[in-house]
Amino acid sequence: MPYLIVAGAEKLIDFTQAVFEAKVTHRTMRDEEKNIIMHAEIMIGDSTIMFADATEQYAPQTAGMFVYVEDADEAYQKALDAGAVSVLEPADQSYGRSCGVTDPLGNTWWITSEK
Repeated sequence: MPYLIVAGAEKLIDFTQAVFEAKVTHRTMRDEEKNIIMHAEIMIGDSTIMFADATEQYAPQTAGMFVYVEDADEAYQKALDAGAVSVLEPADQSYGRSCGVTDPLGNTWWITSEK
């Protein structure tokens, strides 16, 4: 499972909940007052993604992820509405309807619906 280090982990939670209906399964705070996450886990479907806020010791480490969804066009629009930038507009591919976005934290999400 991926482990991301991002500048603004709470924003990652917001983004994945808005686009993929992610469920937070774990959250340990480094600093409650500044809302800095030391370790968190979300579930998208049956997949876990772990992540934390970047620190001086741990620089941001973004990733590219591939996610199957029920409706790629809908998820793509939700991602754009949540602040993502388009990498690839939705199009039919041999493996399904696919598109790509980069979220506000720099992660790339390849979104696909099966045919």
